[in-house]
Amino acid sequence: MAEAVLKSKKRSSSGIFNTKWEPLIYLAPFLIGVIIFTLYPFFNIILISFKEGYRQMTGAFQSFGFDNYVHIFTDPYFINALKNTAMYVGFVVPISTALSLFFANLLNQKIKGIGIFQTAFFLPMVTSVTAIGLVWKLMFNDRIGVINAMLGLFGVERIEWLLDPAMNIWALIIYGIWNMMPFTIIILLSGLQNIDPLYYTAAKVDGASSRKQFFRITVPLLAPTIGLTCIINMISASKVFGELFPLFSGRPGTAYNLFTMVYYIYYEFNVARHLGYAAAASIILFIIVFVFTMIQLYVQRRWRYY
Repeated sequence: MAEAVLKSKKRSSSGIFNTKWEPLIYLAPFLIGVIIFTLYPFFNIILISFKEGYRQMTGAFQSFGFDNYVHIFTDPYFINALKNTAMYVGFVVPISTALSLFFANLLNQKIKGIGIFQTAFFLPMVTSVTAIGLVWKLMFNDRIGVINAMLGLFGVERIEWLLDPAMNIWALIIYGIWNMMPFTIIILLSGLQNIDPLYYTAAKVDGASSRKQFFRITVPLLAPTIGLTCIINMISASKVFGELFPLFSGRPGTAYNLFTMVYYIYYEFNVARHLGYAAAASIILFIIVFVFTMIQLYVQRRWRYY
């Protein structure tokens, strides 16, 4: 009798053990991948950012300190990268979000042939970024570009978008707005389709105009989705890099005046081989994005109408 009781206890304890650790066993491959490819590189970059005179091949360095951070904050190219990235994010994110909301609202209407317009707006998402950039480079051409041709219809003189250093940032911003819109439209359109049509039916019964329905029903109920898209777009815009290569043939602007944060990191790591400076710039970018993301999340929690 005693032996049977002991066997049943062992089985029950073994069952509890299996039940407790079984999920961890299934998650182990994913967790190992996260540790190797995410956590380790992240903490390693933090360490490298404090290693002065770090050499990648040997792993040797002179000492721990803040010289890498002092250097980048006194480097005019890094200051230029901060300004350009801030300007890019400040213009691209709100403008692309506002335009995307407008077009998503139009695409949400039940009209004939709407599928054609939806395909036209979503097509850039499945097209090569390099190919699109080369097309925009041709469109920005000061002599044969379609953008200057269209502006000329309104009496605007020819603009050297890709040759004038003062206009380089605006060419990048225009391209960035267009490039960010398809993804934003998809997210906002999915949010619009989840709004109960009964709200609009009740508003029409009360005699509300389309404008009032948009600002008093659509925008408030879509606020969480708008907040989400702003956070995603802000993070994406802060990492602007690939757009520079096709527009300026791999250079950061006509006169090396269009450094962005990620391009600065790429230049210091891959060209100048200053790994400590690149690591310090990466940490600064992470801190900036993290702080602004937390601020947006805080504002989003308070921006509720229901």
